[in-house]
Amino acid sequence: MLGGLVPRNPDWRPPPAGGVTIFVEDNGIHTGIVVPKVAAGVDWRSDFPAADLGDPRYAGYDYLAIGWGERGFFLGTPHWSDLRPATILHAAIGSDDTLLHVEHIPRPAVTRHTRAITLRPAEYRRLATTIRAARASGTALPGYDRHDAFYPARGHYDAIRTCNQWTGATLATAGVRVGAWTPFPVTVLRWF
Repeated sequence: MLGGLVPRNPDWRPPPAGGVTIFVEDNGIHTGIVVPKVAAGVDWRSDFPAADLGDPRYAGYDYLAIGWGERGFFLGTPHWSDLRPATILHAAIGSDDTLLHVEHIPRPAVTRHTRAITLRPAEYRRLATTIRAARASGTALPGYDRHDAFYPARGHYDAIRTCNQWTGATLATAGVRVGAWTPFPVTVLRWF
């Protein structure tokens, strides 16, 4: 928890006007970054196309929710009731088998589990570059529902480098003020 209190990019502030609004969301265990499909010269539609979805009509939504995590954890727990101690232990020990989980969604509402962050266009482009760099080559895998898919990813997942740490590090690379180590949702969301 202490690592989440030490800021990276301590002087960062949102732009006074304009910019690109993104969101950080959490479901109590896992955080992700929500981005507009087209903004500031970044177009995600060819990165995560409609053809990868169970129902391509969901690609009509204007936002993508993107999270990173360990493959066995993602694929083995479509519902929290599916979570098993062995799955947690395997992920905590470490794995280089990671995925991006991408959902096509409408613009989210700001709630206690979803926070808005406004980035300067250059910051948003750095964020996009970092997310794109996390994707590895390979074909999409079916998601949990008709509006999402999984994509092979780069990176090592373990108890230190969690899905929440990926979210924090990705935001920090864009220049956003966030905790130095963000292993839990609260260590990410407390900054926004």
